[in-house]
Formats: sequence, structure tokens, C-alpha cells
Amino acid sequence: MGRPLPRLQGAGLTLSASSVTVLGIRHHGPGSARSVATALDELSPDCVVIEGPPELDALVPLAAHPELVPPVAGLVYAVDSPRRAAFYPFAVFSPEWVALQWALARGVEVRFADLPGMHVLAPDKEEGQSDDRGDRASDADDVDSGEVQGSEPDGGARQRTALRLDPVGELARTAGYDDPERWWEDAIEHRRDSTLERFAMLSEAIAAVRERAPEEAENARREAAMRRVLRAVQRAGRERVAMVCGAWHAPALEEKSWPTQAADNRLLAKLPKTKVAATWAPWTAGRLAMSSGYGAGVRSPGWYRHLFTTPDEDVVAGWLVQVARALREEGLDAAPASVVEATRLADALAAVRGRPSVGLSELDDATRAVLAEGSDLPLALIDRKLVIGEELGRVPDETPMVPLAADVARQQRSLRLKPSATSSVVQLDLRRDGGLARSVFLHRLRVLGIDWAEQVSAGTTTGTFKEAWELEWRPELAVALVEASLYGNTVLAAAEASVGEQAGAADLAGLAMLVEDCFLADLSSALPDVVAVLAERTARQHDTLTLLRTVEPLARTCRYGDVRGADTAGIAHVLETVVVRASLGLRAACQSLDDDGAAAVRGGIEGTQRGVALLDDAALTDPWHAALTRLGDDVAIHGSVSGRLNRLLLDADLLASDEAARRLSRRLSVGADAEAGAAWLDGFLTGEALLLLHDDDLLGVVDEWVASVPEQVFEDLLPLLRRTFSRFESAERRQIGAHLRDLGTARPEVPSTGIELERGRPAAELVARLLGLEVAS
Repeated sequence: MGRPLPRLQGAGLTLSASSVTVLGIRHHGPGSARSVATALDELSPDCVVIEGPPELDALVPLAAHPELVPPVAGLVYAVDSPRRAAFYPFAVFSPEWVALQWALARGVEVRFADLPGMHVLAPDKEEGQSDDRGDRASDADDVDSGEVQGSEPDGGARQRTALRLDPVGELARTAGYDDPERWWEDAIEHRRDSTLERFAMLSEAIAAVRERAPEEAENARREAAMRRVLRAVQRAGRERVAMVCGAWHAPALEEKSWPTQAADNRLLAKLPKTKVAATWAPWTAGRLAMSSGYGAGVRSPGWYRHLFTTPDEDVVAGWLVQVARALREEGLDAAPASVVEATRLADALAAVRGRPSVGLSELDDATRAVLAEGSDLPLALIDRKLVIGEELGRVPDETPMVPLAADVARQQRSLRLKPSATSSVVQLDLRRDGGLARSVFLHRLRVLGIDWAEQVSAGTTTGTFKEAWELEWRPELAVALVEASLYGNTVLAAAEASVGEQAGAADLAGLAMLVEDCFLADLSSALPDVVAVLAERTARQHDTLTLLRTVEPLARTCRYGDVRGADTAGIAHVLETVVVRASLGLRAACQSLDDDGAAAVRGGIEGTQRGVALLDDAALTDPWHAALTRLGDDVAIHGSVSGRLNRLLLDADLLASDEAARRLSRRLSVGADAEAGAAWLDGFLTGEALLLLHDDDLLGVVDEWVASVPEQVFEDLLPLLRRTFSRFESAERRQIGAHLRDLGTARPEVPSTGIELERGRPAAELVARLLGLEVAS
């Protein structure tokens, strides 16, 4: 184990020499947070400056609100384009949060200092659009407090960071440590000299690390902006200023290293600007983790929270008690006696390894050996629930937010749909007013692109009154709410306006989906306009594949609209027109198809068949079935499409079983192309295996064809055949095999005993000769 950082010459600190004391920290480090609290008590500043964009100054008063519960993030977004946004996360163990709470508790002024968000989120001057700075980390090292987490247009989030040294990690590795936090504890926390002197020594060490790193223009601008705020605080007459910032910036913010004000002004001159707004947003423990892609994240936010909030003497036992509780909740054994044994083992491991205290690695090893019986699987559960954590922050109602976000929060409370960082599934019964109201609300959010809820299978029920939704709140949804607020101030108004905009750009299939969305989300005001656009586009649409893709969503709307009390007469008229035109153009759409084109047409035909079968209306089924019948025996179309057509005709009782067997036999004859036959077979057999189990003629044709295919051709066909039969359940495949065996025993050329004597004669004669028996001629 390496030794703690030695005292650096010239590192002593004289408070009277400077009115600014820089406290360089490691972002989201509980050791750093404790050091900051101690240093602030020792310094007793009259102003605390924290690294972060100045726009966060307006959020400082709310940080004292009892209902603002970390993890939370300061959200800064461009007013004209909310998807250009930046998050600045805080956890209860973040040094910046500790400094903020220390100042608020004592009535001390708090300021944020960094490159303002109006510059960071400004669009590119030349192109007039974002240069993606809203998606880029404001600093890449683990000690930065101003990480930016951007929101992508699809609602996801990403974090792009530059390759740069982690100074605390670099110093820890130099000292022989594999954990920067453990090094911080030993080198900073456990030293007996002044905490302020320790920060000064760390700053000098970071300065040495920075000498080996290239200078970056963005970093230089950020530090110039920080110094500008510090100068403003000094001019305001503050005598003792504490600057809490990422340790990387500490050397550049000490007064002795400040460049002239003119030099800093030149760095900050002529930067692009945009109008921005700021608010608090809930954050999650998972998004504080490195594994989420957050550049300033930590490996174990849940563990760090435990370290920071638990007295030293209870850290080990308290953690293992939580581990045992989590295991028991999952139905695993975790007796109290095992917790005691694991605690003793963790202490012993720390002593053997020469650690001054038990760390997470010792606790993991003790958990694996004692509570998990040597298995790593329970550790994955502990990692998700405890090491990373499942906490979701909370913000008060007084938080400045767009009216749409306030309406969403109000409806979440009234409908009892509580946001959570963990995934949960809710079942809705649409026959009940509460279930229907929840469904409408969730569908409206989906229309707005706020994917808090995803519709999933409602189980084995075949009823139309059930819906299931999987809910999981993610921080970037705060940006999606701001972006959706451009459409309106309430969920209903915004959803109707959004549908109207989408209708202008959607194709025919997209319009059909929008019609269905209008019914599901109860957007009655927007529906007539969408239907009008749909009818006009239908009259001008000549692409049969697009018409085929339109049928199923329109049919679902007509079939299930009555569940929600909707009038579907206008939709039914459009649907009839679509089906008739698709039926007339089906033959032309099936000509000259390659494999990809055949797959697309086949999918459209299957969707249309499901839609037509859903309504069972003669005005739809008659033209559609007539079109399928005309194409059923056409050998010129692609095998996959032809096989599927014939299977649909057979299932609809429009094709006799013996005729289906004849067509199958012709497609699989020796003179036909083997690959085309395999494609036809794939289309024909897709569906239930009962067709082969109950029709001996069809099964016999398939069996004979497979047996007659030449070996070199069979090798090429094997992947296609395997894909076809892999769609059946394993039990169904076994039944098909047993049925083939029974068919073989029933054939005239096979003895009734089921034993083929002539085929077995060579083997029997060889065994007889080996045994010295006389072989009869």
C-alpha cells in the first residue's frame, strides 16, 4: 500500500494574504464533502462560491426547501430549443451540495461561477444550430462539479467527454492506491494538520499534474469565467471567500496565479449567446454512476451515500444489514448470524490487506463468501439496489417549471402514478373510470414524446379492456417536458397541437397511427383534422404497400373505439376505401420482388389480414379475399409471399386442404427451384404447428421433399428450414417428429412392426461374423 501524500514545501496557508481560499474537491466524493464541511467551519467565510453556471444563482433559495431531496440536478436549457440542455447533478454526498447547505444554514451568500449557460448552450454562429456543446461534458475529469449531461432529440441522454487526466486518480495511483476515494481518506481525511493546509497541498500537487496536460481553450474560458465571478465578489466587499471547485481548476483559481482581468476578458469576448432558463430537476442514483455514461460519475453512489450519512462505527455492520435485508426481499436466506460472521470477515480482510478501514471490496468479498455462498449472482442484485442505488430525487411544488410540467405533476398525483427510478408495471382496467383516465394520460404523454411509460403485453388475457404499462422515470424526461411545453401549457392542449403538427409531415401509414393515437389519447378536437388529411392522402396514394400498412391501425381504431365511447363512422369509410384500393393493387405490388421486398410486402399482407379479420365486415373481406384468391396459384410471385397467401386462404376456408397439398407439392417438386420452394414453405408454415400435425398429406409432402433434396442443395437450405421450424415450440417440434415416425410405420413398404429388416441386414450380418456365428445366405 502506498503512503499518503507527503507535506509539500511551501504549502502553508496564510489567510490574511488572500481573501479567496480555493477548496479543490473530487466531484461526488464523500471524503471531499467531509473535508469541505470541516474547512468551511475552520475558515468561516462570508461568501461561498461554487463551481457551476451563474444561472443556478436563481435556484439557491429553493435549495433550503425541505422537500428538495437529493439526488437533484440544476437544469439549464435554451428557451428557444429546450433539447439544448445541461444538467448539473448534486447528491447528498456531493461537496458542492454540502457547501451550499452549509452556507444556507448560516445565512452566508452563495454564488455559482463557471462559463454561463447562455454561452455553453448557444447555437453555432456559422451554421445557426447547436454545436452539440449542450451534449458535451463541461469537464471530463472526476473532480469537476459542472458536468453537463445533454439530451438527445429522441429523449435519451449521452455524455461525451474528452480524454483528460483525473488528477485525484492520478495522485492515488502514484501513491499505490486503486481507489481514489480510499486515497483521499488516507491522504486528506486522516491527517492531523489543518484541513485548509491539506487543500493547499492538494492544489500544489494538482498543479504538478497539470504541467503534463495540454492546455484547452474551453477549459481556459471556464476558468476565466470563474475568476470573473471571484473578482466581482471581492469588489462587493467580501473579505473571506471560499471557492469550492473541481481540484483540476484549483491551481488556476488561486489569486497568486490569476492573469490580468484584461486577459480574462479577451478569452470571454464575442462568445455566442442564447436565452436560457434554469430549474431544479429530480435525478437518480443510477445516473450518478459511471456506468450510466456520466463523465463525473462515481462507481458506487449508493455506497458513497452510506459512507457519508452513517457514523463511522456503524458503516460495516449497517451496510451488511442492508445487504441481508435486500437478499431476504428476493427470497434468499440471510440469517442474522450470517451478518455477524460477514462483519467479522470484512474486518479481518481489511487487516490482512493492510487497509486502515473496511472498504467496499472487503464488504463484497465478505458478502460473496458468507451471504451468497460463493455465488456472484446475488452480488449483481446488491450492486443494483445498494451499491448504485435506486433513489429518485424530489423537488418542491414551488420549483420554477413550465406550465406543462406542473400539469403533468398534478395529474401524476391525482391519478396516483408516482414517478420512480425503478421500473414497475401497472395494469389498467379500461372499464373503470380510474383505469381509463390513467390510460388516456399515458397515451397523451406518448404522443408528446415523453416516454415515461411504455405499453407492454397485458398477459394472456384476450379481452380488449386491459392495458399494461411499464413506468420508469429518467432525468432527461425533464427536458422532454420543457420541449413539449412549446405545444401548450396543459397535457391535453400540447398533445392536440403536437398531433396536428405530426399530421402535416406523416405519410399514410403514419396518419393511420395518428388516428389511433387520437382515439387512445381522447384527442377529440384534433381527430377531425387528422381524418381529413388521411382521407385526402388516401385519394392520392398509389403505393400499395403504404395502403397495406394503413389497414391494421385503422381497423383497430374501428374495432376498439367503442371501448372508449368514440364515433368511428368516418374512419370506417376511409378504411373501406383503403382496403379496396389495396386489393386492386395487390397483384402489381407482388411482382418482381427480391427477398427484402418480399418480406415487406408479406408483412403488409399479414397486417391487412389481421385488420380485416378483426372487423369481419363483408365490405372489407370480400374484395380482400378475392384479391388473395386471384394470386394464390400465381407461380410468378415470390415464394415467401405466395406461401403466405395460400396459408391465409387455407385458414380462411377459401382453399381446400387437398388443393393446398397440390400447390405445396408442385412448389416442392424435383424440377422446381429448391430455394424458392423453401421460401414458399416458410411462408406457408408460419403460424401454428397444428396444420402439420393434423394434415397427413401436407406433412407427407414436406417429408418427402426434404428427403429428396440433393445433399449439396440441402446444406444451403438448412438455415432456411431451421428458421422455419424454429418458430414452433419445442413441444410442437417433438410432436411433429413423433407424427412422422407414425406415418412411416403406416406406409405399405414398411413392416407393421415398424422395423425395416432389409436396411438392418448388413449391420446384423457384421455383428454375426464378429460373434463367430454362421450367416445364412
